[in-house]
Amino acid sequence: MRSIDLNADMGEYNTEKERQNEAALMPLVSSCSIACGGHTGTAETMQATVRLAKSHSVRAGAHPSYPDQEGFGRRSIDIPRDQLEASLRTQILNLKNILDTNGLEANHIKPHGALYNDAAKNIDLARLIARASGNTALVGPPGSALEQAASESGLQFFSEGFVDRRYLANGALTPRSMDGAIIKDVTERAAQATAIAQQESFKAADGDLRLRVDTLCIHSDSPGAVETATQVRHALETKSFSIRPFT
Repeated sequence: MRSIDLNADMGEYNTEKERQNEAALMPLVSSCSIACGGHTGTAETMQATVRLAKSHSVRAGAHPSYPDQEGFGRRSIDIPRDQLEASLRTQILNLKNILDTNGLEANHIKPHGALYNDAAKNIDLARLIARASGNTALVGPPGSALEQAASESGLQFFSEGFVDRRYLANGALTPRSMDGAIIKDVTERAAQATAIAQQESFKAADGDLRLRVDTLCIHSDSPGAVETATQVRHALETKSFSIRPFT
């Protein structure tokens, strides 16, 4: 049986409804990336999310970002590289310390938002993230500068595809500012997930695309995330995939 990881970005809630949504989503994924203070996240949300992940045997990693809570880490900011590296190290260490108190290790480091997209194209930025990660595996787009930086640093790398985001034919994500960047139909999300998992061609915004990935991401703050995860799991299992964490 083939296997693939299903992940979600977690610990990003600000309301009780959002917290409940993440709690319902957690049992449906096999790994999660936890916000650790850059774009959002507090010691309390990190602790609660780590405990929730542990209770469902979900592997947990850090989800650091540009230090930009006002913009939720979704904009590139001009910050000296030494300050950025220090911020990322602090974010990652904060999450690792909480994992340690719960008897867990960080499974991976996955940059968030604009940092993820920028580091996918900028090798110097990708190398900075690799340094900040310590010896922990990196998650990022296949064939990206993050993959190159991981290889140079002797780190494991796990390539990621997105269930609920539209791609461009060159493999980049369609910018959120463009119409159709978010796939809203749950059935279409499940179809894209299975196509990516099976390395089949699927529809991009400006053509067709084929990806090879180790993990599929569902954004916990996308409307219908729980229903999406349920349908994606069912669709993958119907195609003889088992849902297992990468490690």
